[in-house]
Amino acid sequence: MDELQGDLAGRRALVVGGTGGLGKAVALELARRGASLVLHGGSSREGLDSALGELRRAGAAAEGFLMALDGEPGCVGRFARALPGLGRIDMAVLAFGPFLRASLSSTSAADWERLALLDLALPGAVSSALLPGMAERGWGRILFFGGSRTDAIRGYSTNAAYAAAKTGLGVLAKSLAAEGAARGVGCVLICPGLVDTEYLGEAERAELRAKAPGGRLLAPEALARPAVDLIAADPCVASGSILSFDGGLSF
Repeated sequence: MDELQGDLAGRRALVVGGTGGLGKAVALELARRGASLVLHGGSSREGLDSALGELRRAGAAAEGFLMALDGEPGCVGRFARALPGLGRIDMAVLAFGPFLRASLSSTSAADWERLALLDLALPGAVSSALLPGMAERGWGRILFFGGSRTDAIRGYSTNAAYAAAKTGLGVLAKSLAAEGAARGVGCVLICPGLVDTEYLGEAERAELRAKAPGGRLLAPEALARPAVDLIAADPCVASGSILSFDGGLSF
């Protein structure tokens, strides 16, 4: 990681889904720019400790928060109720959300509940819980990550439940921007393209490369830096934006 910079010094950021992939890349970028971190881990203490170790070795102030988000009824409420115990949160990054590949006819009611809870209700509940404190302090930033090509209403043949929930984040981002504008609170929604992370197997990686522009998957760091640029700006002129960081993906 580059030498720490200071434009976010004194800011404290919660990263949900920050132990790997795009979430960890954003956490590292926030730390590079001087923010202290509260890193959420879902179920693996080992994974959370590994990510915290990486941040701390880079010189970042980082602490962990382990709580399972299993999609069971009540899990989002439990998570939201735990947030006051984390102390002051100036920035929140929601880089968590399960994906499901299934046709509408094979998507179960339980699938709909789980994806609606974790891909839409969770970001909404976190935002509702943190917005009052951010507004009272006169500064706050929330960053959402949608799905590939969920920047507009489209039809999907294999992932409608996931895409419907992620597309709904656009309403949430614009609502947060409108409500927070007068109090220094901004929100940006990034819809990434096909990103190369440690969660991909080789077969899946090859399949995605065949769809990616130029046959190349995006590095998480290539998305993290411009995303943090947008939310670090003061004033947050991009607040309310729904942006595709996909390199021209089309399918």
